[in-house]
Amino acid sequence: MTMFKSTHPTARKKIVIKLGGSTLEGLTKAFYSNFKDLQQQGFDIIITHGGGPAINKELEKQHISSTVLNGIRVTSEEAIDVVKSTLIGKVNPGLVSELNQAGIEAIGLNGFDGLLLESEFLDQSTYGFVGKVKNVNTQLIETLCDNNIVPVIACVGATSNGQALNINGDTVASEVALAVDAVSLLLVTDVSGIRIEGQYQKEATPSLIDQWIQEGHIYGGMIPKVQGALQVINAGLPSVQIVDERLIGTTILSNYNH
Repeated sequence: MTMFKSTHPTARKKIVIKLGGSTLEGLTKAFYSNFKDLQQQGFDIIITHGGGPAINKELEKQHISSTVLNGIRVTSEEAIDVVKSTLIGKVNPGLVSELNQAGIEAIGLNGFDGLLLESEFLDQSTYGFVGKVKNVNTQLIETLCDNNIVPVIACVGATSNGQALNINGDTVASEVALAVDAVSLLLVTDVSGIRIEGQYQKEATPSLIDQWIQEGHIYGGMIPKVQGALQVINAGLPSVQIVDERLIGTTILSNYNH
């Protein structure tokens, strides 16, 4: 993995890696060794994750219906309990365990821990118990990184009065990347980046992405992914990569860097 060069060997740079729910089940030991390589190159790693397939399975088991609107899961009061117990109780510890086994010291977190992801309702009448991030407790993340511990953050936010909210995984990853001033954000998914008319794109810019959305080439779950990417690019993050488990895919750069 040579896509990152740490320019200041003394100052550790942060990379946020978002693992999509659909990729979590097929990750290999080789995949986790990529993280080890990044750590050895002097990067602090922060992982955020969703867990769509595991949540779907549990909702089905409990006969709770769930719809997706604009790439966001509409979350009822019944569904938020399932999202919370699945992500925090099953997916997160499983991932932490895999990392620990790969020799990477990791700790599982969610929005409730130390008010890590202080959130508010996105639009309760439209999406139900879905949140947007108001504030990220960067001090908690910094403390862990300083001790070479990888924070593994489940995408469950918490309101100031303790209500759990379901937050889109790409949104959490974007908010965390901006809050910690990361050098890059990697969105690991089950596809090798953005595909336009059958061709995976090596690079993309905000203006190209806008055009592709308008033309209908980018649709479904890829929309919140690229919108989150654009948001962090516009806010000054140098690059966002939408990659597969080999960490190969599309690099999104700002129009100016191109």
